[in-house]
Amino acid sequence: VQLQASGGGLVQAGGSLRLSCVASGSISKINTMGWYRPAPGNRRELVATITSGGSTNYADSVKARFTISRDNAKNAVYLQMNSLKPEDTAVYYCSMSPFGSAYWYWGQGTLVTVSS
Repeated sequence: VQLQASGGGLVQAGGSLRLSCVASGSISKINTMGWYRPAPGNRRELVATITSGGSTNYADSVKARFTISRDNAKNAVYLQMNSLKPEDTAVYYCSMSPFGSAYWYWGQGTLVTVSS
């Protein structure tokens, strides 16, 4: 299974970007999909997640600015990022977890750079 993330780039503060992530290979029905970015202490910070039922969860820092969505037929997850701030600059990683498994697949990351 491979997750291919795309859509990152350089944008000015206040601008928008849309990230995409598509899973390929033999993967069973996906439960939760999400986006993460690095955090202090060699951790990954949750940016947003979406369940198979459409329930979403956002980090406080991105609420009302970012919107996560998914296309189950394409095994894809998207992140619409509006009103971007310099502090949003990071490599964004997508992740997916199949039903009946505690395992999470990870993409390679896509770089978002927001200039002031």
